[in-house]
Amino acid sequence: MMINMCFVYSAQLTKAYQTANVLFEALKAVDMTQSIEVDREIQEAQNKVAEEMQIYVPYNILPFDPDSANQAIMKYPEIQAAVFALRNTRGIPWPKGHKNKKDEDILDWLQAMFGFQKDNVANQREHLILLLANVHISQLQLDERALTEAMEKLFENYKKWCKFLDRKSSLWLPTIQQEVQQRKLLYMALYLLIWGEAANLRFVPGCLCYIYHHMAFELYGMLAGNVSPMTGENIKPAHGSEEEAFSRKVVTPIYEVIAKEAEKSKRGKSKHSQWRNYGDLNEYFWSVHCFRLGWPMRADADFFRLPAGQLRKKNGNILSYLISYCFPYCQFFRRPLPGFPSSKGPYVSR
Repeated sequence: MMINMCFVYSAQLTKAYQTANVLFEALKAVDMTQSIEVDREIQEAQNKVAEEMQIYVPYNILPFDPDSANQAIMKYPEIQAAVFALRNTRGIPWPKGHKNKKDEDILDWLQAMFGFQKDNVANQREHLILLLANVHISQLQLDERALTEAMEKLFENYKKWCKFLDRKSSLWLPTIQQEVQQRKLLYMALYLLIWGEAANLRFVPGCLCYIYHHMAFELYGMLAGNVSPMTGENIKPAHGSEEEAFSRKVVTPIYEVIAKEAEKSKRGKSKHSQWRNYGDLNEYFWSVHCFRLGWPMRADADFFRLPAGQLRKKNGNILSYLISYCFPYCQFFRRPLPGFPSSKGPYVSR
C-alpha cells in the first residue's frame, strides 16, 4: 500500500510540475506582449519549477526520480543490477566543462559526446535496462553470460554486414577484464541511441550498420585515448557533440535523400528504374561503394547527388527492381522466382 501511494504521489507531482510550467510559459508570453511586470516571487517560483522539471519527468515504465527507489518495479534485483552496471562511468573521459550530476550513467556520457537528443537518451536507457533485466532474471549482479547473449542478438546483423563486406568489426574489447562489461554496455547503448533517432533509416538496416561501424570506431578511439593524425588532438566524433548534432548532421541528410526519392516515385506511378526505394538504398549500403561516402559523410558524394539511373550505371551492381503481377506471390511465399530479388534477409548483390 505504501509503495502504491509513493507511485501515485510521484505521478501526481510530475503532472503538477508540468501544469505549472505551462502556466508560467503562458504568463511569460503575456508579459512579452503586454509589458506587464511579473512579481519577483512568481519569477522565483518559476525557476524552482524549472529545476524540479529536470527531476520529475514523464516516463514509460521505469521511473528515475528521487522517490523511484521506493517503487515496486525498481526493487527487482535484475532491474537494480542493470541500473548499477549502467552507472559505472569509471575511467571514461567527460568533455571539458562538464558539470557532474547525480546518478549519471554511460548514456549521459554518450549524449554529451555524440549529441543525441535528451528524450531519446531517456527512452533508450529504459529500453536497455529492460533488455538486460529480461536476460538475467533474479540475479544480484549483471551476469556476463546474459550480457554476451544480449549483445550477440543485438549485433547479429551488424556482424553479418562486416563479414559480407570483408570489414573488421568495430566492437573492440579492452584487455583489462574489469573494463569489458562497461565497454559492452557502451557498444549496446550506442547502437540503441542510433536506432532511436534513425526515423525512416530503420527501413535501411545496412545504413544503420554503416553509421554504427564508424561511430563505434570513434567510441573505441575516445576510450583508448587515440590521437587523430589530422588534428594532432584526441579523437572526437566527426559530426561534433553539440546538442542534437547526430540528428542534424547524420540522420537528416540521408532522410532528405529518402524524401526526394519518395517524391520521384509520384506515389508509385513512376517506373521503378527512375527512383530508389528502400530496397535499393539498403542494397547500396551492402556494397563496398557505400564507403565512398566517407566519414563524416561527404555532401558531394554520388549517393546524395546522382539520380537513380546514373547511380546504377556508375556502380554497376546496384539492384534494379522489376515489378510484375507475380511480385505479391513472391512476397507472400518468400520464394524468389527467376528474374526477381529474394525477399529473404538484406538486399545484397551476389
